[in-house]
Amino acid sequence: MAQDSSKADFWETRYQSNVTPWDSAGLPAGFVEHASALLADGLPRRVLIPGCGSAYELQQLLAHGCDALAFDFSPAAVARAQAACPALASRIIEADFFDDTVSGEWDWVYERAFLCALPPALASHYAQRMAALIPAGGVLAGYFFLRDQAKGPPFGTSLPNLQQSLGQYFVLQKQERIAGSLSVFHPDEYWLEWRKLPSA
Repeated sequence: MAQDSSKADFWETRYQSNVTPWDSAGLPAGFVEHASALLADGLPRRVLIPGCGSAYELQQLLAHGCDALAFDFSPAAVARAQAACPALASRIIEADFFDDTVSGEWDWVYERAFLCALPPALASHYAQRMAALIPAGGVLAGYFFLRDQAKGPPFGTSLPNLQQSLGQYFVLQKQERIAGSLSVFHPDEYWLEWRKLPSA
């Protein structure tokens, strides 16, 4: 079994074996409230969902009037998400976050169990890609696993570490601990909203 969680086959094995403790079997706790508040602020609604897994959030975002695209580099994850909602299959694609398969500018890139799936050595690369995908005034917003936990996945991080990697491009505007997290993340899962700086 591959042990490098930056590779698709690592996750492919887990999806095929149905070993998915990060899967909430529905919308994550607090998603509707946080997403509604964010979208009510008048944020334009082009939304990208990297590492989407089962892509539960996609239908909710479309119902809010968003132009949303979900993707994962695990074929089994994509197949699972497409099978769960066949009508949205064209909006769930196989792609790698770190190449140019998905490009353009996205008003909101949604984070959910994606950063914590990546080896910590990729944190700066993650920040650079987010900065390239999000225009000034756009947001990187979602769920972040704030625990000093180097072994993973899930790989924990800290707010100072996030500030070091993301702070040169984004300013943190909201931080709220999540009630009702899955056991793999409880009690250290937070909803964070990072706004892209004009000069970044």
